[in-house]
Amino acid sequence: MENTLPTTGDTKVDKAIKQWLHYDKNPKTVSLVQDLVNKGAVETLKKCFSSRMEFGTAGLRAAMGPGISCMNDLTIIQTTQGFCCYLEESFGNLKERGVVIGYDARAHPPSGGSSKHFASLAAAVFMSQGVPVYLFSDITPTPFVPFTVSHMGLCAGVMVTASHNPKEDNGYKVYWENGAQIVSPHDRRISKAIEENLEPWPESWNTEAALKNPLLKDPYQDIHTQYFKAIQNHCHHREINKSSQVKIVHTSVHGVGHTFVQSAFKAFDLNPPYAVEEQKDPDPEFPTVKYPNPEEGEGVLTLSFALAEKEGAAVVLANDPDADRLAIAEKQESRQWRVFSGNELGALLGWWMFRCWKEQNSDAAALKNLYMLSSTVSSKILRAIALKEGYMCSPSVLDKDGVSAASIVGEMISYLGTKNTSLYQQLTTVYNEYGYHISKNSYFICHDQEVIRSLFERLRNYGGQKDTYPSECGRFSISAVRDLTTGYDNNQPENKAVLPTSSSSQMITFTFSNGGVATMRTSGTEPKIKYYTELCAAPGNSDVISLKKELDELVDAIVESFFEPQKNKLQPKPE
Repeated sequence: MENTLPTTGDTKVDKAIKQWLHYDKNPKTVSLVQDLVNKGAVETLKKCFSSRMEFGTAGLRAAMGPGISCMNDLTIIQTTQGFCCYLEESFGNLKERGVVIGYDARAHPPSGGSSKHFASLAAAVFMSQGVPVYLFSDITPTPFVPFTVSHMGLCAGVMVTASHNPKEDNGYKVYWENGAQIVSPHDRRISKAIEENLEPWPESWNTEAALKNPLLKDPYQDIHTQYFKAIQNHCHHREINKSSQVKIVHTSVHGVGHTFVQSAFKAFDLNPPYAVEEQKDPDPEFPTVKYPNPEEGEGVLTLSFALAEKEGAAVVLANDPDADRLAIAEKQESRQWRVFSGNELGALLGWWMFRCWKEQNSDAAALKNLYMLSSTVSSKILRAIALKEGYMCSPSVLDKDGVSAASIVGEMISYLGTKNTSLYQQLTTVYNEYGYHISKNSYFICHDQEVIRSLFERLRNYGGQKDTYPSECGRFSISAVRDLTTGYDNNQPENKAVLPTSSSSQMITFTFSNGGVATMRTSGTEPKIKYYTELCAAPGNSDVISLKKELDELVDAIVESFFEPQKNKLQPKPE
């Protein structure tokens, strides 16, 4: 293989290719690289070998294929070796406690990559160092991995998935011993450990021996039982569920969710949802959708709507391919389908879970021990509920969980059915009581990291003044700024942010005098700059048309003044 030496004209790239051909034992990726070298495909080689995937708090996510910028056998081995070494430094009892590894149904025949195979390689790496591995014997939803970490008291978890990304992609998501995603500085330290352990260890390739290793255990049956037992803590209206005549359609969008959501409904004594036949079985080609992401719009839900019309169902539930997200649509009185935003679902779930908690807890003093939690880019509706009512939390899985959410929503719909109330009607009631929260979220596509960096640096040195953020955006006055990349927050003492910061990703939040909030951030898994905007009105202000107009104008100002899409050549979200 080394007879044809790489000559791209870039010494760093040529060195990376030569090292790759020396390390890689997958004949498909070796052949792909050698063919590129033979053809003199310089630009493609540079794309594959100029820079290694950056390991962040979301782990890794990239296209499957050859090279250090892609997901493949060798980069999985290198990543796991680094992660294993870091875990050994962090936990003196790693070899007693072990790790869990799960995977989805993704596959990429041209490079021989698949989630299952990547998971087996990761298991081989850990076990070569004497670390016990709980490797699921079949595909599993992402939330099962953090649940297993917590339930079994393990040191860490790995989930091989690209979630809702295009079919060519795959990913490597990691969880710490607390069952939550890693935070800084773990990401930087793991990244450093990966760079220090690039040469494959002798047993890292030996998946056959690994699958016979006594250190390997299959947690599938036990976790399946324990997970569905645990989520029943959130079932509060079993009798209503048993008698409910509500019809619900569910799609797993060719992912892993079908059997697990069916089991979740059964655990709540709900009638099973109608499954979209064409999408219920895992298929890495995702043949019926352009993007396997229910949040991208109605196109993904076309088959679900057709089935709902046929069966007389008024609600559609949709999981993304690894079942950590849940989307919901409801048929309105106009006969049109309304797809709820994530923030609207957060409002409904927050209202529902607090209502259920209140039914079982009459002691007002107990409110002080409960919390409502939301992400930095989520709606402030939970804060509004908490300020008026108190606080709450739900601790089963410390990450997104579209399986338990589906059954909880199923119960909420069944309960509302007894009141002849729709989801949309209940959402309106929530907004009337706690104040309308109108949101508008989208993104721009940008593949140039230097453009992204300069865009955010301009906001940190606004008007050419160092360490100065903008005080206005168009006609809108800015009252507060929080930068979780640098740790700046002018609402806190000494301008120091109290939330965790990470220099590996960009995130700035602007609060406006009119009650608007806007967060600009990079995606940890896709070439996107996202924005999340919201206008929060006081209870009693129900002039939604005026609120939407105000928010539209605010978003236009942010796009024009802060993103500068023409100057930065940003691609808008495809419609």
